[in-house]
Amino acid sequence: MKYLNKEQILLIHSIAIDETSGMHGVRDYHTILSLEELPRQKFGGKELYPTIFLKGAVYVKNILMSHPFIDGNKRTGMTAAFVFLENNGYKATAKEGEIERFALRIIHDRLELQKIAEWLKRNSKKIK
Repeated sequence: MKYLNKEQILLIHSIAIDETSGMHGVRDYHTILSLEELPRQKFGGKELYPTIFLKGAVYVKNILMSHPFIDGNKRTGMTAAFVFLENNGYKATAKEGEIERFALRIIHDRLELQKIAEWLKRNSKKIK
């Protein structure tokens, strides 16, 4: 399993801002550091997030709800999840507008990880 490190998350944010405008900058570096370990967490020897899609959902939810960046949290969170999935053999199939609408729904409805994971699964496919 290939997890994202803090440098990759910061780079994803920087690219998202450069490509779509906004302000660069980190508001909460601790949240970004915690994302290096959160998707890997275990309790009692069992993974807390046993599927690749739950792990992707951890990136999304933590970035969207914790707002570690000054700007571009929704773009960065969704992109981080899809980069993580792609690094592990899955390609995003969702259209750009669908991704933005879902990011807003996560925030508005305070979606649980399982719902986010289900959406990621429906909107990606295994790379052959």
